Amino acid sequence: MAQDQAVTNTVGDSDPLETQEWLDALASVLQREGPQRAHFLLETLTEKARRSGAQIPFSANTAYVNTIPPHLEARSPGDHALEWKIRSIIRWNALAMVVNSNREHAGIGGHIATFQSAATLYDVGFNHFWKGADHPQGQDLIYVQGHCTPGLYARAYLEGRLDEEQLQRFRMEALSPGLSSYPHPWLMPHFWQFATVSMGLGPIQAIYQARLMKYLHNRGIANTEGRKVWCFCGDGEMDEPESLGALDIAAREKLDNLVFVVNCNLQRLDGPVRGNGKIIQELEGAFRGAGWNVIKLIWGGAWDALIAQDTSGKLLQAFNETVDGEYQNYKAKGGAYTREHFFKKYPELEKMVATWSDEQIAALNRGGHDPHKVYAAYAAASAHSGTPTVILAKTVKGYGMGEAGEGQNITHSQKKVGEEALKKFRDRFQLPLTDEQVANTPFYRPAPDSPEVKYLQERRKALGGPLPARKVVEEVLEIPALQAFDKLLQGSGEREISTTMAFVQLLQTLCRDPKVGKRVVPIVPDEARTFGMEGMFRSLGIYSVVGQKYNPEDAEQLAFYKEDIKGQILEEGITEAGSMSSWIAAGTSYANHGVALMPFYIFYSMFGFQRVADLAWAAGDMRTRGFLMGATAGRTTLNGEGLQHEDGHSHIYASVIPNCRTYDPAFAYELVVLIQHGMREMYVEHKDVYYYLSVYNENYAQPAMPVGAESGIVRGMYLLKPAEGVPNGPHVQLLGSGALLREVLAASELLKADWGVSSDVWSVPSFTELARDAQDCERWNLLHPEQAPRVPYVTECLRGMTGPAIASSDWIRAWPEQVRAYVPMPYHVLGADGFGRSDNRPALRDFFEIDRRWVTVKALKALAEQGAIPAERVSQAIKIYGIKPERVAPWKA
Repeated sequence: MAQDQAVTNTVGDSDPLETQEWLDALASVLQREGPQRAHFLLETLTEKARRSGAQIPFSANTAYVNTIPPHLEARSPGDHALEWKIRSIIRWNALAMVVNSNREHAGIGGHIATFQSAATLYDVGFNHFWKGADHPQGQDLIYVQGHCTPGLYARAYLEGRLDEEQLQRFRMEALSPGLSSYPHPWLMPHFWQFATVSMGLGPIQAIYQARLMKYLHNRGIANTEGRKVWCFCGDGEMDEPESLGALDIAAREKLDNLVFVVNCNLQRLDGPVRGNGKIIQELEGAFRGAGWNVIKLIWGGAWDALIAQDTSGKLLQAFNETVDGEYQNYKAKGGAYTREHFFKKYPELEKMVATWSDEQIAALNRGGHDPHKVYAAYAAASAHSGTPTVILAKTVKGYGMGEAGEGQNITHSQKKVGEEALKKFRDRFQLPLTDEQVANTPFYRPAPDSPEVKYLQERRKALGGPLPARKVVEEVLEIPALQAFDKLLQGSGEREISTTMAFVQLLQTLCRDPKVGKRVVPIVPDEARTFGMEGMFRSLGIYSVVGQKYNPEDAEQLAFYKEDIKGQILEEGITEAGSMSSWIAAGTSYANHGVALMPFYIFYSMFGFQRVADLAWAAGDMRTRGFLMGATAGRTTLNGEGLQHEDGHSHIYASVIPNCRTYDPAFAYELVVLIQHGMREMYVEHKDVYYYLSVYNENYAQPAMPVGAESGIVRGMYLLKPAEGVPNGPHVQLLGSGALLREVLAASELLKADWGVSSDVWSVPSFTELARDAQDCERWNLLHPEQAPRVPYVTECLRGMTGPAIASSDWIRAWPEQVRAYVPMPYHVLGADGFGRSDNRPALRDFFEIDRRWVTVKALKALAEQGAIPAERVSQAIKIYGIKPERVAPWKA
């Protein structure tokens, strides 16, 4: 009643008596028939008013109070006093971990304040809600806010999962076992599941992870009922586009297995998130507008009595008027300041706390620090069905740190805490440490048979085991033999097809395989028709949680647009970030769901790595397995597209990810060999790698695979076309990859026919893999100086061959330049450096100076430099081929 009255007072009321009659009627409906009936009546009245011409503005916001009133809160079970002790110990150990590390090595870094603000949010979940791997319903997946890692380590230490030596080596893991700075599955493969500290990536990945769980269940691959995804993120983190960009997808996909918990401590790294506004209200509008169930957890139980006394509505009015910058001040500056600047706003408020001390005012808590309120919010979120839920939990950054950083702008980067502040922290959380002990910030763990440790372990046992924990189930899948793709290995004869089309044929064959076909997950971001995949719509179906409620426009066609709740294709729409998140979820299914999936994400290569490089790096961190297919690849293979479509650099992006195997196949048989080999590596040998393969839209005749080429294809290089006979004149080595290999082959013919130069032609599917192999050899030789040196594979291939080497590809020069140091002869490189242009292929290849004429001229110049031919012949070739020497370089144009 008080809250209803407050709303009318804030907007002005010309007839309070009539208003009260309506409110009384509403109260009666609520009491007698419940909130659902009340909601129906209000919506009916609103619709009637609008249809009658009333302009009723939409608001996605509710009052600045808890969504769940006290009388509807689920009661929190457990030993509350013991849980508070446990939480206090974890708080101390988390703080001590960062302080000790920076005392040992100044500047090692770490974060204290974020976990102190979120400790209760995690504690309640671990004690009462989050299921481990041994739970009958299966494991819940927790995306941890990256800066909270010290708290997660501190809990694991109390449980006995980590020892003190590991805690002492927080952020010191390079030369001895330690603890990684943030959640990194690559560094701690049995502990962390998700890489989340690159802010914004956790939220979008959590959404697509929850959708994958529905996909697995609806397709009959795994039972995921009863499991949930919990994503923890910060209010400042929600400014990242990826954090809010996929909210509508979560609602549309009915992801009631997804819970976001936004830690609204009102501060980001430099200061307030919304000093002049309210981040909770802003986020409520965004989530409610997107169709989420929103639970606001703003005020702790200490406020309940005051809110109940608010018959004037002034307290609610003050809540709504106060901006976050002031709320930060209240916690940073204490009770006296809060009395002066909040409660003295209105006489009614001042009267409420007239008999209160400043300490009592300072103790008015926020909802995220009240375990009973947190429990009620989690219980409501767990019970909700039909839509995803977000809990907006208001907390204090640096809670408990007092003058050392509580609610202060500097608190995010706080790494050191003085002795007096440590003593106050000790006193506030009643830790059994002497003054002498506090000075050394020791880790504190009660005895194994203490009530605290036993309670902690019993709670986790009841919920199915420890969290976080990454439990890998390694299935050995029966991969089809190469012969299963024999049609592609034998070539296309006179028929011209692109390597993209060859990939689609391979994918169709793989999906029909009785052993692994069901595990294949084709992912495409609204480009299936571009890549020629529309024929798969009917045979595989496009996954939709609601099936297909309409008759598709192209229903009479063979390849009609078929949506199905059991559909296999994930057609993600125009979202590379979402598609990549979907691919990561599928590619880590072997660890998170106990079932291996084979995700193939095919995308416009220009909009792949450069747009989602951060997610590609996170995929490596999370040991993702699968295939990324950069379609319509290369800088010159697209007719007419231009600067922002022509990709000549994604292989460089891919090469910096240590466990990403990157290849640029020229022919269908190379593609088949690489994918079949990759499947064996990932799904039989269980190597934590993933593959990036570029495929092209240029049609040409696909040759049959040469005998014995498989090993060279995988290693990155093989002799495709040896010179005829023994070279007795000028001779060169020509290297090419991808679609430009055909220009290299044509240059070989020009060199022979026009200039009497013979050549060996090498297909180089991967300069990156050649470089990695060479670097491995180089390091081994460095560390084993007395043993016979190992020879890099690229050196081994070219050693003993005559003439200079010339490499050309549809990629920037930096890609083939990776092997320069290991080529045992003069090495010359052509590449598609510079911004793209709109034109046809011949014009583009001339512009970028990589076509057969330029390869020929480059080869002649290399021979002239060796004295094998006179320089005049190079000038003759330039003139004959119509090349203008004074033209502007493509990378400057």
